[in-house]
Amino acid sequence: MKLPLFYEDIVRILPHRYPFLLVDRITDLEPGKRVVGFKNVTANESFFQGHFPGSPIMPGVLIVEAMAQVGGILARISVAGSLDVGAEDKVFFMSIDKVKFRKPVVPGDRLVFELVPLRTGTRVWKMAGKATVEGRLVAEAELMATIG
Repeated sequence: MKLPLFYEDIVRILPHRYPFLLVDRITDLEPGKRVVGFKNVTANESFFQGHFPGSPIMPGVLIVEAMAQVGGILARISVAGSLDVGAEDKVFFMSIDKVKFRKPVVPGDRLVFELVPLRTGTRVWKMAGKATVEGRLVAEAELMATIG
């Protein structure tokens, strides 16, 4: 696959759609080894209406979800056959561990996600992920997921 991956490529890999697709682009990807992607956080995101009025902060659970979506792209591309025509494999969370939120994410930020596998397989993956804004760590987590 040619990098960067844009919206059209991402929706062929992930089942998520607006308003729950939280990945704008994949900029670096080494199958089985590493993925980097980003989300541009804009003021018109629906969750900012209630989180929090007058002081918008991206919910931490959505930061982790975006991180997981980037990791799901790595897993799907890395597992042979999971992107074949007719393959309906989806990536499902199994666990989230060691989650830490370091700084708030606000409108105008570009969230950059980097994930590396800790354990790979044909179905179960464990990854370490970090989210940064302008090179500063804003969140980190270990994610486990299954394909299919």
